[in-house]
Amino acid sequence: MSIARQDAWTHDEDLLLAEVVLRHIREGSTQLKAFEEVGKQLSRTSAACGFRWNSFVRKQYKSGIELAKKQRKEQAVLETDAEPKPIAALEHHKVEQAPHEDEKDSITLQKVILYLTKMDEFFQTDNDEKERISEHSLYLEQENLRLQEENTLLRENLKAVEEDYRALMQIMERARKLSVQEDEKTNPKVSFQMDKNGNLERVNK
Repeated sequence: MSIARQDAWTHDEDLLLAEVVLRHIREGSTQLKAFEEVGKQLSRTSAACGFRWNSFVRKQYKSGIELAKKQRKEQAVLETDAEPKPIAALEHHKVEQAPHEDEKDSITLQKVILYLTKMDEFFQTDNDEKERISEHSLYLEQENLRLQEENTLLRENLKAVEEDYRALMQIMERARKLSVQEDEKTNPKVSFQMDKNGNLERVNK
């Protein structure tokens, strides 16, 4: 199992990410699949690729994204126009064999073709919305992970500061005791105690 990279992204990696994502958009695929493809090539997680795309690369390819979506719709229209041709040929064949049923069958087939075309446009729009929601969900997931890591780091730093503070107080307390002991040996009538601010003050016995 390969270890996912966590180093900084290079310019070439950003170009690869943009190229793959735009290709998937043109071909009617999802960006999530694009992130998985790039992740395998760069040994990064698909989530990392998605976060990089949404937070940085995407902003630089707005016109490219619009063009890719336009090309996808144009391709869908071409495919829709190409499909009815066999039906039209079949209608022509029916005209020669059953002229009395031509008008009724022709209208019915046209309605079916129109209906299927509109349904294709509807589902294409629905897929775009689902893709947008999936991308936003992925971005929020990455942002949540980033905040969790930042929170963990802050907790570790706070714990280290608290430990350093306790160690310093222990050192000061030992120094105070040594100072008091030394002073009592040289001057038994004088002692020291720590005031509320942590400073040593002289106390006459």
